This record gives sequence, C-alpha cells and structure tokens, in this order.
Amino acid sequence: MILFFGDPESKVFALETNDELDNFSIEKLNWVLNAPLLNKQTIENSFIGPKSTMISPWSTNAVEIINNMGILSVVRIEEFLCIKANQTFDVMIQDKYKDLNQDIFKSYKAPDKQTLIHDINEYNDNEGLALDQNEVDYLNNLSKKLNRKLTDSEVYGFSQVNSEHCRHKIFNGRFIIDNNEKEKSLFELIKLTSKKNKNSIVSAYSDNVAFIKGPKISQFYPQKADTSSYYTKKDIDSIISIKAETHNFPTGIAPFQGAATGIGGRLRDAHATGRGAYNIAGTAGYSVGNLFTDNSDYKWELKSSYEKELLHTSLTILIVFSRMFSQLRYPLLFIVLLIGISYYYQYDEILFKRPF
Repeated sequence: MILFFGDPESKVFALETNDELDNFSIEKLNWVLNAPLLNKQTIENSFIGPKSTMISPWSTNAVEIINNMGILSVVRIEEFLCIKANQTFDVMIQDKYKDLNQDIFKSYKAPDKQTLIHDINEYNDNEGLALDQNEVDYLNNLSKKLNRKLTDSEVYGFSQVNSEHCRHKIFNGRFIIDNNEKEKSLFELIKLTSKKNKNSIVSAYSDNVAFIKGPKISQFYPQKADTSSYYTKKDIDSIISIKAETHNFPTGIAPFQGAATGIGGRLRDAHATGRGAYNIAGTAGYSVGNLFTDNSDYKWELKSSYEKELLHTSLTILIVFSRMFSQLRYPLLFIVLLIGISYYYQYDEILFKRPF
C-alpha cells in the first residue's frame, strides 16, 4: 500500500507500508513530514524522484526514524518533486513520473540473460571497464584455456576486483627507472618512511586509518555498558587519527552522492579501525576551475570547446557539496566542519553540463 503526503503542486512523499495505518500513526507522520495525508490512490501531476529500483539513502534514514517512532510497517518512503514540462534532472539516479500511483516502487524489468563475450576489447571499450592490454590478453588466454567464451558478468567482475582501486596495481607494481627495476615498489617506499621513523605512530597500513599517540585525556563514561548506571570519569592515554578521503570523479558526475559516499567512507574507516574510534571533526574545502556562472563572460572560460556531457560545473559542485556536508552535522552527531581543500579542474575535452 502506498500513502501520499504533501502538496501535489510542489513536493509529495510516497510512503510504502505493509499494513493499514491507524489515525495515531497518521498524525505522527503528519508531524514528522510536516505534510498532510492526501487521501488519493493516484496523484495526477508530473514529478521527478528516485528510480523505483534504487532505494535512496534518504529513504533508509527516514524509514529507520519512522520505525523508531513505533510505525513498524513502513518499508520505504521517497520524495517526489513536481516539475515543469522541460525541467532537467539527474538521469543517473532519478526518473520522470507522469503521475504517482500504487505501482511507483514496482520494477517490471526482467533480469538480462547471460551474454557471452566474443570480443573482449570491444566489450571493454563499450562498457568503459578501463582494462589495459595486459588484462585483455590475460582474459583472452583464460578463455582459450577454459575452451569457452567468457560471460559478461565474468569480464565485468574481473574489471572490478582487479581494478587499481581494489588492488593498487600501480603502487604495488614493479618500479622500473631507466630500465633498472628497483628493489621496492612505490607502495613499499611509502611504507618505508614510517618504518624508519616510527616516532609517535601506533598503527599504520594495517587498517584503513593510521593512529598516532595522543595526550592523556579525561574520559566521561557510564560505569556499566549493559545497563543504566552513573557516569564517571577517568584519565586515559588517547590515540589520534587524521584520515583523508578523495572522491574527485564521483563528486564530479554526482556532486551530492559522490561527496556523501566519500565522506561516509572516511567516517566508516575510522569507526572500523582497531576496536573502533569516534569521529570528532571533519574537513572540507574547495579549489576549482572555471565556475561558468550565469552572467560570466570571461575569456578563459572556453565554453565552445566542450562537447561531451559528463561532469557538473564547478559552481554546481561547490553549491551541492556544501549542501550535502551541512546535512551531516546532525545525523552524524556533530561532525564539525573545519577546513580542507577540494581540487576540481577542467579540461577542454570535457563539457561540464550534466543535467541536474
């Protein structure tokens, strides 16, 4: 069952529930959404909203909040914005809806059938897998060894697990200068610094975050962790971590989601290190190329040279990234924004004009 809350001329919340809600639950939802219930099975208007096949991160948080309010039957809730006829939107994560009905969260797409790849080079180019020639040759040889064609899922899966992101092939690869192979890889050289000069390092290169010795601090904590108890304090030896996370290209193609997953990864890494750590403060900042503001007419902004729709403008990234980071302050328990830098430059062969 889908219930609708809000204003059909501006924004509507579509809420999926497994059971019929009583009046008290409706009142709770009216309060938390700041929107009235629309007693309609279908909302006639044009909207943009999340794809039916993709539950948004916002929905995940909202459902948890609603469940904690005692409304346990809610399984999904999404925002839909009323749009004009020619308004653009992010086709990567959103769809356009002619109306909102009881089937908006259903997907009628059947799974694609398994495909045999006859030309790995061509499949690599078409799908943008970024396989180099050595990897393509390896897969072709593997296909001959198995005496069959590889499937699309096998080739695609290989491109992910064998990517630079997962395996650090460049940093861990053979390091050759002037035809002389060095004893250590780039990664080993980087690690060598902390090995030779340990100083205050407590842990490095064993988790996704490194730690150094910190000052002695007074910890305020409950006497018992498994039941209600009085709080007390004691002096402990602290350790400190400073974690950096880059998410340049994802932030370029989807500023809000790309920046959110980058910052989320940094928070996750600290939380999951050792026996766990607390995130106290966060950093963010910006260093960008041409802004392409509405009224700009600067000679160095060569708009005519862009032909591909790929990345957002620097101006959009600054605005959307700032909006995203400001929303982290409450949900993530006061992650304080300090300072930092986001590098984002332009190249003439790329058009920063992705619909948003």
